[in-house]
Amino acid sequence: MATESRLANRSADLASGDDTRLKEHFGTVGLLFTAVGSVIGSGWLFGALNAAQLAGPAAIVSWGIGAVMFVLIGMSYAELGTMFPHSGGVARFPHYSFGSFASYSMGWVTWIAAAAVAPIEVLAVVQYATNYLPWLEHLDANGEPTLTGAGTAISVALLALFVLVNFFGVRWFARINNVLVWWKLAIIALVIVVFLVVAFDSSHFSGYGGFAPYGAHGIFSAVASAGIAFSFFGFRQGVELAGETDNPKRNVPLTLIGSVVLTGILYVLLQVAFIGAVPSSAVAPRGWQAVGANFSSGADVLATFGPLAAIATIIGTGWLAALLYADAIISPGDTGLIYTGVTARISYAMGRNRNAPAALAKVNRGGVPWVSLVLAFVVGCFFFLPFPGWSKLVEFVTNSTVLSFGSGPLVLLAMRRQLPDRHRPFRLGRSGVWIVAFLALFSTNLIIYWTGWDTNWKLFVVILAGYLLLGLHELVAKGRTARMDFRHGWWVLVWFAGLALISYLGDYPAQDEHAGNLGLLGLGLGAVASLVLTVVVMALALGCALPRDRVEAALPARPEE
Repeated sequence: MATESRLANRSADLASGDDTRLKEHFGTVGLLFTAVGSVIGSGWLFGALNAAQLAGPAAIVSWGIGAVMFVLIGMSYAELGTMFPHSGGVARFPHYSFGSFASYSMGWVTWIAAAAVAPIEVLAVVQYATNYLPWLEHLDANGEPTLTGAGTAISVALLALFVLVNFFGVRWFARINNVLVWWKLAIIALVIVVFLVVAFDSSHFSGYGGFAPYGAHGIFSAVASAGIAFSFFGFRQGVELAGETDNPKRNVPLTLIGSVVLTGILYVLLQVAFIGAVPSSAVAPRGWQAVGANFSSGADVLATFGPLAAIATIIGTGWLAALLYADAIISPGDTGLIYTGVTARISYAMGRNRNAPAALAKVNRGGVPWVSLVLAFVVGCFFFLPFPGWSKLVEFVTNSTVLSFGSGPLVLLAMRRQLPDRHRPFRLGRSGVWIVAFLALFSTNLIIYWTGWDTNWKLFVVILAGYLLLGLHELVAKGRTARMDFRHGWWVLVWFAGLALISYLGDYPAQDEHAGNLGLLGLGLGAVASLVLTVVVMALALGCALPRDRVEAALPARPEE
């Protein structure tokens, strides 16, 4: 009987709980550095320039706003991540509280966004390398870097390398990543110090249109569209890899919150240094909006392909430019390695939820979901088609990834009602949990609104395509899929439709007359509409949550810690 009981518990654990075949190879520093390594990817190489173009010197404020928003989102996941230290948690948590339809909806958005990150990091490597190997990319009619045929082949090879490294398993990768993160932190600190000491001009913060030449609209646009939100996405590793760390109670909250705080401070300082070090001749002709095309000394193309290195060259620190070109391989490359594995774990989680093919949950002897890893590579290659470069892909990944995070605050509140007595190693206060959850969901809705209709409509088309795939999967795997629970997850459709409507009525991006939106809602009215949507979605979701017995049945029978 004891043996049968153990087997039954093991079966329940593999059916819906965390998979013990995944290895616990991430310690405190390992998990934190995985998140920090994800945050310090290509975003820091291009984000300072893009933010300055949208907000001017007030881009400093944009970085601060982005950091606060992601700390709030991270705090909501800190409680969930310690309650359920399950790999692929962003896709799995909605399954526990709202059933299969809601979890598929969020899992699909999460997976699409994550699948694009590794290719984006590859594009960043190639974009900087183009300064030495000009045959990798060319500028299209709109001045956007685009891969050549040879550049596409190199990009595919780099993505394949990411996959191979992940095949070797988590332990080897964690050791490599710890070394690379120290390098990345040192390079950012060095750039900040050199720019401040060698070429800092404080007049840049008051001249050329003032501190905020494009007003509040520019400040908030930069959060969503300049790579700021994109840069902070790495905090999610504390959730996605929670099932592979040795002490979730300590490591998960530290990773989720600590990674954003640490990198947020660095990014604000980097933006200050960038604003002060940009040559005055690059700002004067047409202002901050055109600063990337205004670099003197024939460095306009150099700025397009590598803005920080361009400044280092102009101010006479060629040695720093050489280090930046080296880091342009290391920083995005490390982040690409991380996200290749994360993408595989998200589809692994969907396979475990049984609303995606079961083969996605197959794990090899090294504890790697290898089928999901192969799928991540195949889909990732599609992002190397002749689309515009880094900045345009970042906008799409930003709105889809932020949307996927929005389910966390809702699950957090639902779990307080569904499992009020369950052990919570990290617990928000009774009133604090409502404040954090509300502000986290509101932040999610605002960032999507600020991204703009010209990017958001593509996201909603992808979501519709995902529902078509769900219908196909239900037909092919009939009888082997999870219970759909549409009546517990239909609120997701209200949320998506509300976001689409607000974005279509809004005026983001204001500078694009061909975006197709109506421009009826400005900054203030758009924020009010997002606030109302937050209240409506929160009320609907909590009213539709699964009953307690269904939640308990879906979770593994495991002793509380």
